[in-house]
Amino acid sequence: MASLPPPLTNLIESLNSLPGIGPRSAERLALHLARSDPSRVKALADTIVTAREQIRLCERCGSLTQETPCPLCQDSQRDSTLVCVVEQPVDVISIEKSGTFKGRYHVLGGRISPINGVEAEDLNIEGLESRLGNEPIQEIILALGTDVEGEATCHYLTERLRRHGVRVSRIAHGLPAGTGLELADELTLSQALEGRREVRE
Repeated sequence: MASLPPPLTNLIESLNSLPGIGPRSAERLALHLARSDPSRVKALADTIVTAREQIRLCERCGSLTQETPCPLCQDSQRDSTLVCVVEQPVDVISIEKSGTFKGRYHVLGGRISPINGVEAEDLNIEGLESRLGNEPIQEIILALGTDVEGEATCHYLTERLRRHGVRVSRIAHGLPAGTGLELADELTLSQALEGRREVRE
């Protein structure tokens, strides 16, 4: 890296900080951008900035959107009695790709992880409870990962949500243990949603 021009080194380091981009991929991308037509690079940069400025979190469900409430929340054809609870906005995208789920969503914004300083009050649980009082929700599907933190979050949510008299189920079939939704393909997610089971203590 020492022989490369500082701007190129900085670009490689910036690209390497992105999720899923390792050192070699970052270097290839940086070298490609450095040799590309300046107008195309500027257009790419402008697109990135525009996306960051215009994309926000839906005030109701927490998914990524340009308008709020998001199109998923506004869609009258979706089942308003069924809400799928996920960890991050990217999980909504993953489930939508499966084409199976026709209800609504709620994004927690993380999972309970004391070791990382994330407690229940840091998650968007109050927003979900508020929706229970304002929407005709009958069932909540917990679509969280099957690792220790995901299990702990599901257990906490089950105990808390049952106080509201709502049915709580969990996707079970098809998801390998110890992983998150981002590693599952569309068919696996579809099977997991269809094979959900009610959470019982």
